[in-house]
Amino acid sequence: MLKTRVITALLLLAVLLPILYLNYFPAFAIVAVLFFGAAIWECARMFGAIGNRALACAAAAIVLLVLVLIKGNGGNMGSLFALCVALWLLRFTPSLGLGLPPRNSVGNHIVGFTYAISIFGCFLAILGLFLHSPIYLLSIMAIVWIADIGAYFCGKAFGKHKLAPSISPGKSWEGALGGWLLVLVIASLICVTPVARPLADTFPVQLFATWGWAGLSGVMTVLVMASVVGDLFESQLKRRAGIKDSSQLLPGHGGVLDRIDALIPVLPMVALLSYWF
Repeated sequence: MLKTRVITALLLLAVLLPILYLNYFPAFAIVAVLFFGAAIWECARMFGAIGNRALACAAAAIVLLVLVLIKGNGGNMGSLFALCVALWLLRFTPSLGLGLPPRNSVGNHIVGFTYAISIFGCFLAILGLFLHSPIYLLSIMAIVWIADIGAYFCGKAFGKHKLAPSISPGKSWEGALGGWLLVLVIASLICVTPVARPLADTFPVQLFATWGWAGLSGVMTVLVMASVVGDLFESQLKRRAGIKDSSQLLPGHGGVLDRIDALIPVLPMVALLSYWF
């Protein structure tokens, strides 16, 4: 299992690192479109679509994303990003406590459609943030990865109080707090040390330069909370569907949604905030 996981990661890095290093948007857009189609296919399956219906959802989503890119390269999408933020605040986050509608109900289709919108917004944010600069995009993703790493190790070492036992029994409040603290420490160090100079175009540095310490700590806190909610919401969908992974498209890692679930609420929010930078 570990060998398969490592091989898959190395193959993905072999594709993505040259694109990121060369800052070549057309190649990055092709990869993003393919991953987006896979994510929508997984989403459709978790909400009850099977076979050709799920494939049709993925194909329609890919066509829509391509048309948006042809028209404007993913730019000027502030209204969509604001809608995504509102969906997470008003619909997806409350469902962690209130539960999800039955899979055969109209409410299920509504939630599925709105979750697909949030995935669409996430990928448009990925493309727009890449256009800002690859290092800027990576710095935002790193916030989520650092929070996840900190939560894992702190949860293993100190976790006693379950965060959402009915959704994801392995997560703890101590782990979430540890991930949040690790993000704050690393973001602060980047902003105050000479290392910040080659990383001047990263999100934490730009945020600190615009809004200072209060803005840095506040936004980092909100982003870490959003990443946890994104992770828990996908876990809730999988638990309702009775599956462990969203798919097996990435051997050893599960599906695309398993890898980006915490990014789905975070990236549109950052894209919206970035209009002020």
